[in-house]
Amino acid sequence: MLLPVLMVLTGLAFFSAMDAVMKGMSVALGAYNAVFWRYLVGVVIAAILFFARKPKRPTPMALRLYVIRGVLIAIMAFLFFWGLVRVPLAEGIALSFIAPLIALYLAAVLLGERIGKNAVFASLLGIAGVAVIVAGKTGGDFGPEAQWGVAAILLSAIAYAYNLVLQRQLALIAGPLEITFFQNIIVFACLLLVAPFFAAVPDSAYWPGLTGAAVLAVVSLLFVTWGYARAEAQHLVSLEYSAFIWAVILGWYFFGEAVTWMTIAGTALIVTGCLLVAWRRPKKAEIVEAAVA
Repeated sequence: MLLPVLMVLTGLAFFSAMDAVMKGMSVALGAYNAVFWRYLVGVVIAAILFFARKPKRPTPMALRLYVIRGVLIAIMAFLFFWGLVRVPLAEGIALSFIAPLIALYLAAVLLGERIGKNAVFASLLGIAGVAVIVAGKTGGDFGPEAQWGVAAILLSAIAYAYNLVLQRQLALIAGPLEITFFQNIIVFACLLLVAPFFAAVPDSAYWPGLTGAAVLAVVSLLFVTWGYARAEAQHLVSLEYSAFIWAVILGWYFFGEAVTWMTIAGTALIVTGCLLVAWRRPKKAEIVEAAVA
């Protein structure tokens, strides 16, 4: 059944568009303010969708996972967009692709999922593609600002890997709207803790971009969560690599970031890895004790 794969791929396309908008907002407002105000808008949108259906109270297990994931995402989002200001969009996305490989093995340890040979090979192909792109980067201008940007994105990728596994756990015990609402409100609460020191109200000209980014983020999360509820993580995490294709296009179109032959070669490896996963029929997820323990 390819529907979960298609839903996740669509969600990732929306997420890549959000990354492009947020890069522009981060350049203009700073990473913290771009993330903080985007999540404020996201809370409003997610709350309207969530409470319109008269939701049930989440379970204690779900609440615990929401808090852990919310803290991770707050750290991850700030580090990622701070780094993205300092490196091209496509290269920033490429560096984050270490996360799915880590997530494959975290899924085996935390969820008890069996790692198939195809999933491992697909992930390794994706990582090889990233290595080609990074090799092209290090051969050119790689000053201190770019180095700090790379370091921030790699740290963000570590948090993102654990987030992918928590996403899978939550998808088994909660619906997409509930996950979207609690993610937005907990991340916003984390960012609010330091708002007295860093927050500044943006000019009206920036609110359409912040609102658009929030809408893209909410829609992306709904699509991805739906897909993760219906297929094992090992069949989906390698699809994260498809975001790179969108990053190449959006980075070139909006920021004038050149696409090199090294980038094209890396993308070819990444796409091959994604296709290996997509053509292997995912099995419907079962709720197991490891997912809710």
